[in-house]
Amino acid sequence: MSYPEPRYFGERGQVSALFLPASPQPDTGSSDFGISYVAKQENTNGEFGLYKIDMGPKAMGATEHFHRTISESFYVLSGEVRLYNGEHWVTGGEGDFLYVPAGGLHAFHNDSDDPVSLLLLFTPGAPREEYFEKVAEYSQRSREELKAFRVRHDQYNTDMLDD
Repeated sequence: MSYPEPRYFGERGQVSALFLPASPQPDTGSSDFGISYVAKQENTNGEFGLYKIDMGPKAMGATEHFHRTISESFYVLSGEVRLYNGEHWVTGGEGDFLYVPAGGLHAFHNDSDDPVSLLLLFTPGAPREEYFEKVAEYSQRSREELKAFRVRHDQYNTDMLDD
């Protein structure tokens, strides 16, 4: 194993860290599904996007889908979440982790009576904010508009592949 090629060539380092204080409210979502933008791709020079998901009891997450350009990782902070790993559903609890490479089928939801909190990590970073903010709206539009919106955001839901 080796490290990636250097990207910084200075001799002494530089002041470049970015501190983002936590927001008291989610950035988007609904009362049963809040999404907080921990680190958007624009904050990480496109290296990753990190989002905190807070799901209420019995909250639907995402149905089976895959991404062509990004990997997605799940880290459970609290509660229990159902995660689909492409073959079967598993229950993830505090500290559990699921990595899904580009092309990997996955899904998630909370079928418990308790809330759940998890981190989603997308690499490389992608502008997922518009997807999170508008997916509910597009879900009320025509099937063709919803599919086009999802494709624009590298979200290939398997229930729409034959359209």
